[in-house]
Amino acid sequence: MSVVVFGSANMDIIVRSPRFPAAGETIIGSSVHTMPGGKGANQAVAAARLGCRTAFVGRVGADAFGSELRRSLADAGVDVSGLRTDSRSETGIACIVVDDTAENRIIIVAGANDAVGGDDLDWLRIELHRSRILLVQLELRLDLVAEAVRAAAAEDVRVIADPAPAPLEPLPKEFFQPHVVLTPNETEIEALVGYSVATDESACRAAVELTARGTGAVAVKLGARGVCWSTGDVAEIVRPPAVVAVDSVGAGDAVNGALAAALTEDLPFRTAVRWAVAAGALAVTRPGAQPAMPNRQEVLACVSEMDQTTARDSRP
Repeated sequence: MSVVVFGSANMDIIVRSPRFPAAGETIIGSSVHTMPGGKGANQAVAAARLGCRTAFVGRVGADAFGSELRRSLADAGVDVSGLRTDSRSETGIACIVVDDTAENRIIIVAGANDAVGGDDLDWLRIELHRSRILLVQLELRLDLVAEAVRAAAAEDVRVIADPAPAPLEPLPKEFFQPHVVLTPNETEIEALVGYSVATDESACRAAVELTARGTGAVAVKLGARGVCWSTGDVAEIVRPPAVVAVDSVGAGDAVNGALAAALTEDLPFRTAVRWAVAAGALAVTRPGAQPAMPNRQEVLACVSEMDQTTARDSRP
């Protein structure tokens, strides 16, 4: 395998509403759908859709949602031999409200994801022997994720670590190592550095600050503003193409999956970020998480369009 994902698998229950309700308020939504999700599973699908050999390690419950999640991953070409069915747990779910501006609010019930443990880490260590990139997120227990990052270091495997949801405690030292790429969004990097990244200048300063703490690279997901990346003393923002957003569910996972796929091909980090920005932009044009992940041809075409736009804008 080129990429192995150690993470969560959830069934997303997506409600569309004109706006988010205030405290104690009831409003009328327009639709409800169930779609396969979970940050880990989404990122596995994103990498696999880009032609990357991908394996997933995690757990689902012994229920209909679990069967559907397993099928969705397999249909995308993900190796699910490391996806265990936990007979004592229900499959994790995410309750997602999407408003008319395509923004979202999410509540997660971990379910079987909370049952991931030592046996799953043992399986992960086997997968790491044949992997180049490990993708992790924080929808599993933090101590398990930290151990996975340590295991990757022992196998000389690069790690893309998504500190999402935003941690309530400081990230362990394992996340600030040269083999780790940190990919926080605006909320998560503010929790890490302690100040707002509402401006491009502050986002770049925060990215450089995180690399100074020891992590090998940083790619800050800024939504419609693009991705701010740094591998040292300077930072750069890669802008996305103009798109019509439908919903932003899973867009950050598309970024991570595409970044992983590009890095397995030994592309320069800046090029990998351009793949990631293109994948995230395409993902917001479609509803849901896993169904919205773009394929390789779409991403490469979008990157080409971005390059042409950059060339036009740079002309005198």
